[in-house]
Amino acid sequence: MPYPLDAAAVRSWCGLALEALGRERERIDAINVYPVADGDTGTNLYLTLESAARAVEAAFDGHTSAGTAPCLADAIGAMAHGALIGARGNSGTIVAQLLRGMTEVLTAGDGSADALRQALRRAAASTYEAVAHPVEGTVLTVATAAADAAERAAAGAARGGGAAEVARAAHEGARTALQATPGQLAVLGRAGVVDAGGCGLVALLGALADALSGEVSATPVAVRADAPLPEAAGCGVADRAAADGRGDPEGPAFEVIYLLEAGDAAVARLRNRLDGLGDSLVVVGGDGLWNVHVHVDDAGAAVEAGIEAGRPYRVRITHFGGVTRAKEPAMTARAVVAVVPGPGLAGLCAEAGATPVAVRPGEPPASGELVQAIRQARAREVMLLPNDADLRHTAAAAAEQARTEGVRVALIPTRSAVQGIAALAVHEPGRSFDEDVVAMTAAAGATRYAELAVAERQSWTMAGVCQAGDVLGLIDGDVVVIGSDLTRIATAVLDRMLSAGGEMVTLVLGADAPDGLAERLERHVRARHLAVDTVVYDGGQHAAPLLIGVE
Repeated sequence: MPYPLDAAAVRSWCGLALEALGRERERIDAINVYPVADGDTGTNLYLTLESAARAVEAAFDGHTSAGTAPCLADAIGAMAHGALIGARGNSGTIVAQLLRGMTEVLTAGDGSADALRQALRRAAASTYEAVAHPVEGTVLTVATAAADAAERAAAGAARGGGAAEVARAAHEGARTALQATPGQLAVLGRAGVVDAGGCGLVALLGALADALSGEVSATPVAVRADAPLPEAAGCGVADRAAADGRGDPEGPAFEVIYLLEAGDAAVARLRNRLDGLGDSLVVVGGDGLWNVHVHVDDAGAAVEAGIEAGRPYRVRITHFGGVTRAKEPAMTARAVVAVVPGPGLAGLCAEAGATPVAVRPGEPPASGELVQAIRQARAREVMLLPNDADLRHTAAAAAEQARTEGVRVALIPTRSAVQGIAALAVHEPGRSFDEDVVAMTAAAGATRYAELAVAERQSWTMAGVCQAGDVLGLIDGDVVVIGSDLTRIATAVLDRMLSAGGEMVTLVLGADAPDGLAERLERHVRARHLAVDTVVYDGGQHAAPLLIGVE
């Protein structure tokens, strides 16, 4: 029987969409030839929806704790926001905008068939607004066809079919339009495949129809064109893609993605700036938060443009490495993937040759994001550093998934970024895998870790009751001292840690660390603890003004 379009339906939609994209991921990756044949569209869509689903679950958990029930606006808003902050690649960014467009209608609507019709129309229109140079035969065309089909079905739905009938019509309209994409975009016709992003959208709309109708269908999406062009015969997908201007050796070398906090006027200027730097420009979002995606040769210039516009974070830079230009880049023997809480630490890890996964407070990476980072490392052996005790299960799941794909992964039990720094310092790719694991694990284990944090509310701790705004000193995860002065708390924590001995102190300054803090702490260590060296890094993390390591 049909179900209403409400918060529960949105939650079900997220779950069914993840299942559908999980089934289709590899097939969609395999047909990814536009705009760049980098073979990751299915994976990017899955990771985008995983972030959306996680946000919806968090919204439900928050309402449960408060003893209330989420409404449609709460659920669809969370889904759109989760997709925005977790959007990956060109396709994931466009889908995030689609969801945002639907949210603009459904947050004020009642979940009726007509509201869904309007939402799908607004979603399709919003994607054209987000893409700098819209191209037909892509996910944009498929979204428009879905909206057209929803329009035709809305009149009948008003007579009893409801939102489920509109969703099913939109899905069928999208399926039909998807099969026509090879005739609209030359690169698809030569390759004999449908558009990969459109394929993902069909799976997403199918999940919505299933969630509303209660009739779950696992019918796979058709990924091959009904009638491939004759000249496509005998060629590999990547080779055929190179025949089009996209994906050839002359194309941009980097994909740059970041979240940006900025105003509308600054974003308008940013669009013009990035449009002159590269192609495949997509900027989505609003209300001060944006997701920026562009392909460029000068990745630094793209990031600098974001800095001029506002505050970029979660910066991801992927080198195409000649994708068709070398669709399967050379594998390295061993790599390190490290989760880091700030841009400074991300830069430090990158300089050391590691692949950083930067995160923000309250937005921990999903296992799929760690798996993607392991894949991008292009190594037969990977050392995974979670650098957070709360991520041990997520990291373990990612490691297990990567092992099923043939990668040998060692999970180094780092519970803090300072333990990760210590482990990375002794990493030696030239020795055996097992010896490297032992050395890195030993270095992490020999590093005691501490952090300073600011209490958000009154709470009981092992050191007594703290009030909102108090400075907390934590050692190995436990609160050991409470006060009001950050420098005094830091020196007290250092003295406690060094009372048990130590030869090296590592200080990682957060974004909110006061000026002169590092110098004062270095002087204190020199005066009170002879023969102890101090090294300082600008970590840029927001969760803690100071991280401390003692080896």
